[in-house]
Parts: sequence; structure tokens; C-alpha cells
Amino acid sequence: MFEKRDTLNKKKSSSKSIELDIEKNVQELKQIFEKSADFSYRDIELYNQKSINVFICFMDGLVKEDSINSYIVKPLMEPDFFNEKQQTVMNNDVFNAVKKTLLSTSNMKEVETISEVVEDVLEGKTAVFIDGYKKAFLIKMLGFESRNVEEPLTEANVRGPREGFVEVLSVNTALIRRKINSVNLLFEDMKIGKETKTTIRISYIKDIANPEVVEEVKQRLECIETDAILESGYIEQFIEDNPYSIFPTIGNSERPDKVAAKILEGRIAILTDGTPFVLTVPQVFIETLQVPEDYYSRPYLSSLLRIFRILALFLTIGTPAIFVSVSTFHQEMIPALLLTTMAAAAEQIPFPTFIEATFMTIIFELLREAGVRLPRPVGSAISIVGALVIGEAAVQAGLVSAPMVIVVALTAITGFIVTPLNDAVIIMRFFLLILAGAFGFYGMLIGTFFIIAHLSSLRSFGTPYLAPIAPVILNEWKDGVVRLPLWLLKSRPQSITWKKSKRQGPSNKPKRPKA
Repeated sequence: MFEKRDTLNKKKSSSKSIELDIEKNVQELKQIFEKSADFSYRDIELYNQKSINVFICFMDGLVKEDSINSYIVKPLMEPDFFNEKQQTVMNNDVFNAVKKTLLSTSNMKEVETISEVVEDVLEGKTAVFIDGYKKAFLIKMLGFESRNVEEPLTEANVRGPREGFVEVLSVNTALIRRKINSVNLLFEDMKIGKETKTTIRISYIKDIANPEVVEEVKQRLECIETDAILESGYIEQFIEDNPYSIFPTIGNSERPDKVAAKILEGRIAILTDGTPFVLTVPQVFIETLQVPEDYYSRPYLSSLLRIFRILALFLTIGTPAIFVSVSTFHQEMIPALLLTTMAAAAEQIPFPTFIEATFMTIIFELLREAGVRLPRPVGSAISIVGALVIGEAAVQAGLVSAPMVIVVALTAITGFIVTPLNDAVIIMRFFLLILAGAFGFYGMLIGTFFIIAHLSSLRSFGTPYLAPIAPVILNEWKDGVVRLPLWLLKSRPQSITWKKSKRQGPSNKPKRPKA
């Protein structure tokens, strides 16, 4: 009860209006930030014929102190910054004189309540109080350390831009703005998190993005009530359509070119301060098997690689289950010579094939997790040496057969190709493996039908997850399993914009030059 009452009193005090007496404002702020060691402040006296006190406060580490000294302190204290005209204006209206003639920064606003001061100072702005005025300046001079723009490790490519998002929201906004130089590209901010007050910025192109989807995104974000938003993954879990599904219905990327391309198709991007991962909605299943490089290369190899990714998806999910099915229930499907070899390899193995496959799959996941969590030089060594040593030792010890090691290796390699679906792939792999161990191919068939039915039921902000396959949208098949030449992709995806949206003119097909 006492803690709640104390919190309520603090909220009431922080919402007070700024007082004419600067000392009251100073005491109020010092009381609010009483136990905040990073709260910094400075009292100075304005250079003027009158003695006017000025109070400057900011959070240490979030601002550029050199900029504060150069653009705030010196202009207010040193006589070299004053001329006769400024001195006359200063004597009449100090506040407006400081605003219009002395402070040479463009990113400045006026506030009239202590709560606004507290909120903006915590974000990294600098507050300037002038004695005798019931308002204050808030100046943006952010100066915290941040990572440079560099190529994202999670989405490497051979051809295309090498820049990736960083943890600073303003930098990420600029990276998108550089790609889409249009006045129709809009950015809207909101704050989420009672304690963190994280800035969330949604981006879309007016007249291309569906207004109903934009409003739906805003409503879902506004309905979030939580203490903290530390990464965009928090947002994803709060606003997704199907929270119990294993499939991601919200896209994410570290690449500005990929996010810009999705915005140009009519999607909405959700940027979160403090993380390089940007969310995009709506999301369809086929997107997880596409990469930006598909559009930077000619369509023939891009289409072939897309087919390979689809094949890799089926192999990484179904290879262990297929091996268990044919070796346990359907030996007649194996050629006689291969069956003899497999039987000889499994003769000394004391465990059933299902137990063997489950054991090796778990071992692989443990090795992969160890490789990810350990420091990079050590992690790669652990992954390679662990796979070789443990695999070879397990075969020599008679715990697993050599064909099983090959199956798990094929499963692992193909799994690295479809990393956007990594979570769902691992769960589906064990799901089909259990059904195959119990019922053979019949169990696999039932499990596959169940997965397809579940995928068909999913929606992402109103868009069918399996579009353009279910429902069938023939016009979007030009950029589905295969990619036709860019000059044939004349309209944006109708499943995203919900309308026929023209993207380019009809005469972009290259023509042979006249002789």
C-alpha cells in the first residue's frame, strides 16, 4: 500500500507545471533523480545586464558534452556571442532571445511540465531552464556509443548492398529513407513499455499500403501493456495473429534493401529502438524461401536456387523420418543391394532405428546450439570437431550406424539453407520423426496433411499465409516458386495490398538495338 502511494505521489509531482522560480524546478528534478548517479546538471548565470540563473540537466552518457559546452553553455555565458541588438532583445524577453538568437541548434522544442522534461531527458535530450519563465527548452544532442553500419552476419549475400541496420532508430530510419526517396514514405512513432518507454516507429508508403492494415497495426501496438520492450521479438509475440502456431507470420530482417523492397510492395515496417531487426507485415510463407539476391541476379539461376531451397526444406524436415520409415516398416522400398549394406551396418547397433535417429538429431541440435553460444572462434571449432569426433566415435563404438550419420549430416546441411524457418523446422522434424517411428509412411502422411491444413488456416494481418497458392492468385505466380524477369512483374502483390496496384510501365522489356 505504501509503495503504491509513494509511486502515485511521484507521478503527481512529475506532472506539475514548471514554476517561475527556477530553484523549485531544480529541487523537483533533483528529488525525482535523487538516486540516479548518471543524472548530471549545471548551474550557470546568463551573461546579461540582469542576473538571471540558468539550469541545464541531462543524463550522462546519452549526450555529447562537448556539444553542450559549444552550443549551449558558451553562447549563454560568453560576451563574445552578444551584440548590441541581441542585448536589447535580451533585456525585453530573455526566453525568446535565447531561443532565436543564442541557441544555434535546430532540434529544439519548448515544454511546460516537469513530466515532459523528465521523459525527454531520460531519452537523451538536454533540458534548459531560465529563471522567471514557466517553460523550458529541450534540445536533442544525442551522443551515446553505437555500432557502425556494417554488413549483417545473419543475412550475408554475394551481390547487393553491404549495409545493415544498427541499434539506433534514427540511423535505421535514414537507411530506409535513402532507399525510398519519396514524400509518400511515412514514419509514425509511439512509445511502448511502462518502464522502458521504447520508441516504436512504423513505416509505410501512403496510397500503396492498405489503410486498414495500417490501422490494424497501430491498434495492436497501442493495446500492448507491458513493463519492457527490449527487442523487436517482444513486439512480434504481442501482435502476431496466431500466437500458438510454430510458423512465423511476421517477417524480420537486418537488411535495409530487403525492408525497403517489402515497403514498396505495400507492407508495413515496424522499427524498434535498440535492435537492428525490423519487423514487416503482412508475411506470407513463400517469403521465407526468398532472398534479396534473387532480384539482383538474372531470373534463371534465381529460380533454380528457389527450387533448391524448397527441396532443402523438405529434406531437412523429412529425411530422418523417411529413413526411419523405410528401414523399420517399408524395407521392400529399398533396393536389395542397399538393404544388405544397411543391414550389415546396423547389425551391431543395440538400439532401434527410431531411438538412433532421435539420439543423433538431439546431439546435432546440442552441437549447433553450442556453436552459436560460444565465442565465434571457439564456436566454429566446437561445431566442426564435435561433429567429426562424436560422429566417428559413435560409429566406432557401435552406438549409431554410418548411414544414420549421413542422414543427420544431410539434415543439418539442408537446415542451414532455410534459417528463417529454423524454429518451425526443428519442431516439425521431431513431429514427423515420432509419427514415422510409430506408423511409418502412414504416420508421415497424416503429419504432412496436418501441417498443410494448419498452414492453410493461418493469416497474417488478414493475408492468407499460403498466398498465392491458397487461395490461387495466378498473377502472383510470376514471383513465387520461380521468378520471371523483372520487366514482367508489372503489379504489386494483390494478396498484400488487396487491390490491383501497378508497379511499372508495360514497355520495360529490353529490345534489340536497331542495326
